[in-house]
Amino acid sequence: MSDKESKSISFFSRLKNTLAGTKASVTDNFFNFLGKTSIDDDLIEDIEAHLIMSDVGIETTDIIIKQLKNETKKKISEIKDLKNVLKNIMLSILEPVDIRLTVESEDKPFVILMVGVNGAGKTTSIGKLSSSFISNNNSVLLAAGDTFRAAAVEQLESWANRNNIDIVSQVSGADPAAVCYDAYDSAKAKNIDILMVDTAGRLHTQKGLMDELVKIKNTLNKQSLDAPHEILLVLDASLGQNALIQAERFNETLGVTGLIITKLDGSAKGGILLSIANQLNIPIRYIGIGEKAEDMKTFDRFEYVDALLDYPNPNERN
Repeated sequence: MSDKESKSISFFSRLKNTLAGTKASVTDNFFNFLGKTSIDDDLIEDIEAHLIMSDVGIETTDIIIKQLKNETKKKISEIKDLKNVLKNIMLSILEPVDIRLTVESEDKPFVILMVGVNGAGKTTSIGKLSSSFISNNNSVLLAAGDTFRAAAVEQLESWANRNNIDIVSQVSGADPAAVCYDAYDSAKAKNIDILMVDTAGRLHTQKGLMDELVKIKNTLNKQSLDAPHEILLVLDASLGQNALIQAERFNETLGVTGLIITKLDGSAKGGILLSIANQLNIPIRYIGIGEKAEDMKTFDRFEYVDALLDYPNPNERN
């Protein structure tokens, strides 16, 4: 077995454990359904209730249940086949957002702007992603655009030191747009492949701070018409449907191009990914299940649904 396959199995196992709380609502109860002798309205209602408990959301759950009813009428009569039908429905919902981030630009650097509310894990995500980019032979520069918290700069510097990369920062309270301007110029001069821009956490309801993000975006756009090339919104999975509201507001303001879903390890609400996929149609680039660099991975809908519904690891199947 290759190192890549070994790491994939390891992450899949951790993802399964991470989604244990969600599985308790969906999968474990699903296995209880297998003891029933027929597919009836009560069974479908039970599945519906458990999907909602897993924070799949009412609107998305309605879609799943309608499709489930249609499939049971057309194709299946055995309880045991319901799990595969449910899997295929979930995969179809997630397919439009299962799009990997491609780092390519005719003009270096490729600029990634990281945004989100306080505590979502932006700075940590930058550190993890920069580590991944470096392992793929990309040069990376960090911009400390969170000038409000001294701890944020220190945290980013820690990741920069760990990954042996440079960071551009200014004094506390400096204009974040000015930091980003200087960082872009530095990245350009050094022929850096990827510029990652950290920003201060802010609530989507704080108009002044949201306007500041627009200023940062516009500043980068003046330096390069294609920048920022990616606007990644970091969402805390444990917030459930509140994360969906955050995503809607940030998207309205900035035009979010990708999502990072963090803290799945601290949540029984792993079903929120289905709700986000259905209602926002924004690519889910990465998911995070812990604090280590290897605990963030490119989103894979097959891996996610298999872990959610307690299927075996793909590399262990016959």
